[in-house]
Amino acid sequence: KGRDTRLDRLVALKTLPAHLAERPELRERFKREAHAIANLKHAHICVLYDIGHQDGIDYLVMEYLEGETLSERLKKGPLALDQVLRYAEELADALDTAHRAEFTHRDIKPGNIMLTKEGSKLLDFGLAKMKQEIAAAITPASERPTVPGTLTEQGTLLGTLQYMAPEQVEGK
Repeated sequence: KGRDTRLDRLVALKTLPAHLAERPELRERFKREAHAIANLKHAHICVLYDIGHQDGIDYLVMEYLEGETLSERLKKGPLALDQVLRYAEELADALDTAHRAEFTHRDIKPGNIMLTKEGSKLLDFGLAKMKQEIAAAITPASERPTVPGTLTEQGTLLGTLQYMAPEQVEGK
């Protein structure tokens, strides 16, 4: 939680710790998360305001959301059916928007869903996968890796095992 002093508003800051920023593939994944969020306009996807680097720290500036994660909420007990249906519809619509823009979130779990007075918000596109043509188009040539390959190596599992789709666990 922070304050944008230029626009006088609360914001959420997500940082890539310096020890992780030393790994080029993690810095690239962080930048791709910013591109994914920036290119997805939907009422139930968190909004990205800015991206930057200062004093050796990469950061994202996003909308600050009042509320709690679905994970935190579920610790208090089950949700009412009408709430479940509302959140499911909102999130399905958000994911549909992401998929139509050629992004696959790949880490849907209660900890990445924020519940607010206005409804649900999908967070954390850090493991999102985008169609290769889009990745190439939004990454300047000077920033593309000099070695072939992707950020996720064949056979590498990324995400939270308990929430992975079967085809993801199988490496498909």
